[in-house]
Amino acid sequence: MIVVTGATGNVGRWLVSTLAEAGEQVTAVSRGIAAGDVPAGVRAVPADLATPESLRPALDGAEALFLHDGGAGGHGLDPHAILAVARDAGVRRVVRLSSQGVATRPESPSHGGTMRAVEDAVRESGLAWTILRPGGFASNAFAWAESVRAERTVAAPFGDVGIPVIDPADIAEVAAVTLRKDEHAGHVYELNGPAVVTPRQQAAAIGAALGEPVRFVELTREEAHARMAAFMPEPVVATTLSVLGEPNAAELRLSPDVERVLGRAPRSFAEWAERNAGAFR
Repeated sequence: MIVVTGATGNVGRWLVSTLAEAGEQVTAVSRGIAAGDVPAGVRAVPADLATPESLRPALDGAEALFLHDGGAGGHGLDPHAILAVARDAGVRRVVRLSSQGVATRPESPSHGGTMRAVEDAVRESGLAWTILRPGGFASNAFAWAESVRAERTVAAPFGDVGIPVIDPADIAEVAAVTLRKDEHAGHVYELNGPAVVTPRQQAAAIGAALGEPVRFVELTREEAHARMAAFMPEPVVATTLSVLGEPNAAELRLSPDVERVLGRAPRSFAEWAERNAGAFR
């Protein structure tokens, strides 16, 4: 059995479906999950990573664990305690969804500090481990859904500065492989898309998917900071704006790891927009 934490998120939902379609026994975990949130045949177990003991019912009989904290970046968690519960339950393999910023932004308190500490705990757990480090998510564009629906407008900073974003479905498919195959133990995979894409180009791709033009409005750094600070911790905001505005060479590099694991190129942002056009209508 495979346990997926963060099972209702952009990656977790895809991962649960991918594993279930492959015939795996899956337990889906998040704080408020219910049976109606998962495909038929998947067990839904509410649990909170901030309370490691709450994971025990979910982990009973599990062989592998997908460890994702729903975007919290490890803040407020005791990864050693979580992994001890998993080990005691008989789990032998863990796949951690981390962030590219652990390597590219080591000075960041959130990435080089908190997220690095979670990775270190995974390596020290005694379990077979794989770490996935995605760059920017294509699904971050859902933040524009309301303005696109209402005004056919996308507002973002750094309109002509691009990074190679990754489709969460590709992350999920890589995770599904690494959760099931021993040869991926001990590997760190950097996951990003097939090409650098700017916010202005993303707006155009959403417009193409809708069959209508979408206007791009460039925010100042200060305006973007104010918007992001409403739902993100300050250290994460600062790092995110630095990545978006001044990506370094490592963040611009097109990684071969999606193709290395899946045997195909990663999906483009335009493909993501086509598949998710309904959210912007």
